[in-house]
Amino acid sequence: MTDAVRVLIVDDQHLVRQGIRGLLELSRDVTVADEAADGDEALRAVADCAPDVMLLDLRMPGRDGISTLEELAARGIDLPVLVLTTFDDADLVLRAIRAGARGYLLKDVTLEQLVDGIRTVASGGTLVYPALPPRAAVHKAIGAPGPIDGALTERETQVLRLIAGGYSNREIAEMLHLAPGTVKNHVSNMLMKLGARDRTQAVLRALRHGLLSE
Repeated sequence: MTDAVRVLIVDDQHLVRQGIRGLLELSRDVTVADEAADGDEALRAVADCAPDVMLLDLRMPGRDGISTLEELAARGIDLPVLVLTTFDDADLVLRAIRAGARGYLLKDVTLEQLVDGIRTVASGGTLVYPALPPRAAVHKAIGAPGPIDGALTERETQVLRLIAGGYSNREIAEMLHLAPGTVKNHVSNMLMKLGARDRTQAVLRALRHGLLSE
């Protein structure tokens, strides 16, 4: 059994934090490292408890979720952040992704979905596809897309969709009956064509080009 993922819960509502803690403590895959009521507390907790994943609400008094993501990036802290919010808002989804969130879930998810999301971002994956907004909303939120260096092949698009769904290269290889090295090559080609430095940025650029939303 692998070590449990250590999670920092960030939400301004005490009852919500306690509820999430209680649910996560039912899972052997996750342990709660600490809690924070706003972004400033979260930033201090990151330094104190060194969590593996931050579970972040977006709308909080004081430093909100977007500002917290931006401050993490400004400080060079590469901490996987999974947004957990009640707001199914296209602008917020895209703003959170642009600011560095690796996943976005709504608070009506099941415990299994939440734990899977935490494990996905902890292992370097992304969990964006469940919250994909329509292409028009993407363009409204982050502007018109810039050019890409080449059209994605059908297989590269298929791999990209699975990446957006939170699957690792190994899982993609199993699902598509491909060798892991072949999947790695598809990912490298897709990143190059999209001009993306990593998987999360590739998903964002794909959103901007409407490659995943239709």
